[in-house]
Amino acid sequence: MTTITLLNPGAMGAPLASWAVANGHTVLWVSDGRSTATRDRAGKAGLTERPDLADALRESEIVLSVCPPHAAEEVARSVAELGYTGLYVEANAISPARLDVISSLLGPSRVLDGAIIGPPPANGKEARLYLAGPEEHQALVRGVFEDTAVKVRDAGPRAGAASALKMAFGGYQKAARTLAAVAHALADDHGVGDLLTEEARTMPGAILADREYIPSVAARAWRWAPEMHEVAETLQAAHLPPHLAHAAAETMRRWEADKDRGDLTPREALDHLHDSSADLTPHPR
Repeated sequence: MTTITLLNPGAMGAPLASWAVANGHTVLWVSDGRSTATRDRAGKAGLTERPDLADALRESEIVLSVCPPHAAEEVARSVAELGYTGLYVEANAISPARLDVISSLLGPSRVLDGAIIGPPPANGKEARLYLAGPEEHQALVRGVFEDTAVKVRDAGPRAGAASALKMAFGGYQKAARTLAAVAHALADDHGVGDLLTEEARTMPGAILADREYIPSVAARAWRWAPEMHEVAETLQAAHLPPHLAHAAAETMRRWEADKDRGDLTPREALDHLHDSSADLTPHPR
């Protein structure tokens, strides 16, 4: 059985760690300075309390970091300063560049890149824990969560791949949800919220999964971009944030050379988004 320190037992970390406990492993948590809500979550998950981080690290073969992304580097630094030499699973929503910083603090050979996608694994729901790094490190974590609602998946041997997957998925999901809120706010202001909802029900439900549609977007970006500026103007007039609409329009400008191209492949359309030579000076309005 493996001893793990969880940093920290939040809304995602606590239910995730509870499955390790259910598999017979010991999961420690540091109680110093924590709130009553955190204590309640840790107790419900079956975690074992330790008064301070140094005590927990001395007993642990694995540290599992599940905290808000803005705190990930500070948490890793506090572990590094205590001389921890076990496996550190960095499972936060951070960029590959941030992962590199954390790896430099703890030593690249001891940091395993991780990304959690999905809801907290409780009440019949499952989460996916993607790992990128050496197979022996992945196997250790996979054994902790074997046959549980935490589905461990291999993102390859290269550190940063799991973090990049999280950035790609989260960048779409969070922005899409935010855009939906802005769209409903605008529609409600004009008394057409019910009609927007009705139209939304006719849309395809798996937009992110449809790579084959991307060339069609690129081919029509030359006329979609001006429409997005009109959207931004309408939002501005309603005192709603126009920034995402402007950003979409500026992104589409990288496809200006693909106007009406019917022969474009998904790979070519994606490659053209990398064209840093494109003139991205904001168009005057």
